[in-house]
Amino acid sequence: MIALGYARCSTQEQADAGNGLAAQEKAIRAECERRGWRLLDVARDEGHSGKNLDRPALHTALQQIAAGKAGGLIVAKLDRASRSVVDFGQLLEWFDSANATLVALDLGMDTSTSSGRLVANVMASVAEWERSVIGERTRDALAARKAQGLPISRPSVTGPLANTIHALRQDGLTYQAIANTLNAEQVPTLRGAKQWRVSSVQSAAGYQRRATTTPRADLPALPKRRRTRIAAA
Repeated sequence: MIALGYARCSTQEQADAGNGLAAQEKAIRAECERRGWRLLDVARDEGHSGKNLDRPALHTALQQIAAGKAGGLIVAKLDRASRSVVDFGQLLEWFDSANATLVALDLGMDTSTSSGRLVANVMASVAEWERSVIGERTRDALAARKAQGLPISRPSVTGPLANTIHALRQDGLTYQAIANTLNAEQVPTLRGAKQWRVSSVQSAAGYQRRATTTPRADLPALPKRRRTRIAAA
């Protein structure tokens, strides 16, 4: 099979040799050699979280698969592809529609087999459950701090910057237009970053979005006709 590898490492994980890009790529290349697969390339997303599928190298790899240049994607660990069970479910659907294979070496998972798909769904569900438990503990801790009258977030924007943002809103500017204005003036964000975005302007203005359902990831479009998996001659 002609395959693509994919490696991801968030900023916080870069110091961990076990999760490093080089370690992941080494494992992928070794497995391809063991199975006699042709490895076309290893796409690398450095400094990207796995909380969603909005990652440039991952999209490039999927576009190559959609174009028929490879028949599968290999990751060293399942959470390198996704940490979200919702996103992982969408990936499974996408690979099924593409008639392509998703392989996670840490689980011995190969979605071209029924047993591999079962393992993928079970493990992704367990991972999501763990994240949910952590989230519940965090919310409980924040609630306890709030009950004690302790601060639980950064203070709102005050002073001239707050007045500027509110004045621009009163003049009818959109949040994007305000972000563009602040960026043009090279005003740093609350966190000291150089780039203002709509979300950071909304946060500075005290705006809170309503909770919504998780949107579907924008994965590469596939040809209408199902392709056969590319196999080595």
